Amino acid sequence: MNKFKITGVTAREILDCRWNPTVQVDVWVNGEILGRADVPAGRSTGGHEAAELRDKGKRYQGQGVRKAVKNVGDILGPAVIGMDVTDQRKIDEKLRQMDGTKDKSKLGANAIIGVSLAAARAASLAVELPLYRYINCNAHILPVPLFNIINGGKLTSNDLDFQEFCIFPIGAATFSESLEIGNAVYNELRKIVIKKYGKLAANTGDEGGFATPIVKVHEAMDCMVQAVDRSGYEKKIVYGLDCAATHLYDPKTEKYTLEGNKMMTGELLDYYKALIKKYPIKTIEDPFSEDDEEGFLRATKELGIQIIGDDFFCTNPDRIRERAPKGAANALLWKFNQIGTLSEALDAAELSYRNSFGIMVSERSGETEDPIIADLVVGINAGQIKTGSGVRGERTSKYNRLLQIEAELGSQARYGGMDFRAAF
Repeated sequence: MNKFKITGVTAREILDCRWNPTVQVDVWVNGEILGRADVPAGRSTGGHEAAELRDKGKRYQGQGVRKAVKNVGDILGPAVIGMDVTDQRKIDEKLRQMDGTKDKSKLGANAIIGVSLAAARAASLAVELPLYRYINCNAHILPVPLFNIINGGKLTSNDLDFQEFCIFPIGAATFSESLEIGNAVYNELRKIVIKKYGKLAANTGDEGGFATPIVKVHEAMDCMVQAVDRSGYEKKIVYGLDCAATHLYDPKTEKYTLEGNKMMTGELLDYYKALIKKYPIKTIEDPFSEDDEEGFLRATKELGIQIIGDDFFCTNPDRIRERAPKGAANALLWKFNQIGTLSEALDAAELSYRNSFGIMVSERSGETEDPIIADLVVGINAGQIKTGSGVRGERTSKYNRLLQIEAELGSQARYGGMDFRAAF
C-alpha cells in the first residue's frame, strides 16, 4: 500500500508574464497534501524542444491552453491516480507513455511538465522536506546569477541582434551580495541609458533588461562596462552574452546575419574572438545555430571560456549524449520544459556532469510567479542561474526564494562563485 498516494490531479488556465495563458497543475496526496506548479513558456525556442499544446483559433490569439488543461484532467491525471507520489521516475514514465510521442506533442509538453513538477512539489511536502532537499540531500550550492540587463533579439522590440547582455558577479562572497551588486549596476545603467537615449530607453524587455535603441553589440557592451565602473564593482564582475544565434542563421545560405553583415561560421568565430579580447566576457550562450556543430566545437576549443548550449541541447539527454563527448560546448542551459518531465531534465543534468560540463539553470521569458527553479538550481548544485533582472514579480520570486534558501542553509551554504574564480 502506498504511503503517499496521489488522490487527485486538477489543472487550470492561468496567465504568464506576457498576458498569455499557461497551465497550472494541482496534485493532491492522501486527499489533503497539495503540490502546485505553474508552467513557463519560451519565446526564443529551439526547433528540438518538446512541443507545447496551444488551442489556436481567435481566443488569446491562438495561445489558449484549454486543450492542455483538458488533457491533464481527462488523461494524465487519471493515469497517475493511486501512484506513489515519491516515485518521480515512475510517474514521469507513465506520463510519457500516455502521450506516446517523442516530442510530447499529442497531449502537450506544457500539460506533462505541469503534472511532473506538481507531483515533485507534493512529494516534498509529503516527506516534509524543502524541494531542493527532496531532490538532493546534499544540496548546498547557491548559484551565481547571470543578470540580463540589456535585452535584444526576440526579448524586445529593438534592433539589437544578440538577445541578452549580462553581468556575472562571480566575485561576490554570497548570493545576497550578488543581488546587491546587480542592483548597483542596474541603477547606474538606468542613468546612462536615460542620459544617452532618453527616458523611453529605461523601458524593459521580457526579462527585465533595458530595451534600448542600441543596435551595435559594442555600444551595448560599452554601456555595461561604464555602468559597472561607476558601481565600483568592476573587480567582482565578468560579462556574459546570449547570442541566440539560431535566429541569426539562414540555412539556405548557411550564413549568419549580424548588424547587417553576412558571416560564415569562421567569420562569426573571429568576431567573438575580437569581442572577448576587448571585454572580459567569460560565458556565451548559443554562439552558433542549434545544428552548427562545427561552430560549437571550434568555439569551445578556441575561445577558452564557458560555451553554453541552449537550443543546441534543448535539455535533451539524447542530444547531450551525442554532442557533449565530442567537446561541442562545455555547459548546458537547463530548462525543464524543453524536455517535458522532471526526470528527463535531471537525467540531462547528470549526463552533463559526467561530461565535466557546467550547468546554468534558466527561466523562460514567459514566466510565472512560481519560484520552482530556485529550488531546482540548488537541488542539482548547478552553481549558476539565469532568471532575468531583479524587476517584476515573476523574476523577483526566484531571487526571493533563493534568499530564503540561503537563510535556511546557513553555514552549509556555498556560493557558486568560488568555482568561477578558480576557473576564470
